[in-house]
Amino acid sequence: MDIRLSQCFIAVDDHDKALAFYRDVLGFEVRNDVGFEGMRWVTVGSPSQPDVEIVLEPPAANPNASPADKQAMAELLAKGMLRGVIFSTDDCDATFERVRASGADVLQEPIDQPYGVRDCAFRDPAGNMLRFTQRPRT
Repeated sequence: MDIRLSQCFIAVDDHDKALAFYRDVLGFEVRNDVGFEGMRWVTVGSPSQPDVEIVLEPPAANPNASPADKQAMAELLAKGMLRGVIFSTDDCDATFERVRASGADVLQEPIDQPYGVRDCAFRDPAGNMLRFTQRPRT
């Protein structure tokens, strides 16, 4: 049995700002941009991973979510309290410089972690934590 990741979701509160970051700063491809019932979902992905997509969707996009739940999700997103994503890169320092130059909120400059990776961290325009890890060179 072969099970692989196909899609993951990142909550965003402004698709245009998210696109400017994920497409223009990180270099992801826009694979889909769909509006439906007053909502918008944008799918992006790394050119080097054509079978993995990231869906940029509004917080609490579930149409069955109550107004209170939607408000709570929006507040958690604004605080940066939703779970983030970890990306791998072949050059943590160059990735850091590129993302920092975009004006993204720096959470951690590149450091060598005791568990063997070099990584850095930022917040995307919606407040999601993004880590960029580089495996040790062999």
